[in-house]
Amino acid sequence: DEFCACLLNRMDFFNSKGCKTSDHGIAGVPYAPAKKGEIEKIFEKRRQNEELSHDEIKKYKTAVLLFMGEEYAKLGWVMQLHFGVKRNNNTAMYKKLGADTGFDCIGCLAPSNELSNFLDALDVKGFLPKTILYSLNPTDNTYLATVAGCFQGGGVKGKIQHGSAWWFNDHKKGMLEHMENLASAGYLAGFVGMLTDSRSLLSYPRHEYFRRLLCDFLGKAAESGEFPADIKTLGQIAADVSYNNTKEYFGF
Repeated sequence: DEFCACLLNRMDFFNSKGCKTSDHGIAGVPYAPAKKGEIEKIFEKRRQNEELSHDEIKKYKTAVLLFMGEEYAKLGWVMQLHFGVKRNNNTAMYKKLGADTGFDCIGCLAPSNELSNFLDALDVKGFLPKTILYSLNPTDNTYLATVAGCFQGGGVKGKIQHGSAWWFNDHKKGMLEHMENLASAGYLAGFVGMLTDSRSLLSYPRHEYFRRLLCDFLGKAAESGEFPADIKTLGQIAADVSYNNTKEYFGF
């Protein structure tokens, strides 16, 4: 309880400064519910430097994410979940250079049923926040588009989003595959578009690159007869995905 109170304290502080969103980098979205008393025992066990089992770790992570998800909903924040990465694969180079030096790769831990169960657990309590789901593994694309469709509503356009192609996928092929997937199994017109990795100045031109690919995608779809050849409608979709949807979704 004290730990959760500390997290809430920091959320309230950032909220007072205008924060609109959170971002969690995790291997996969866990869902292993447990009673509060069991979580307390797991927490205390680790504080005593005892090793935790795989199941105990998953239960603890589930409890923390569920707590934070509820609080995000109360604050009106967007919850972002990034997963599908396997880090520090080369032990020798990790020991030599440390983390984040080029030895991470796409992970094959698919979100599977646990992600939908996690979202449902928040939804049934009435505290499912606006959520953006990102998987580094492009094989998850269709799954994410369809699971997002299960939890729309609340008067929010595209409440649950299949987030943009990122990291190993934020190139022409990856971005176009993502758009194709959204147009086929999701809601392209409600998409909040490309994100910026604020740690890298070179990520900012990615927005221009994305917008050119988006317009090319829409134009070719219209030329082939897949979309109506209505420049006003197509232009509105391009403007919304490039700018308007993000402003509305995050409340900027």
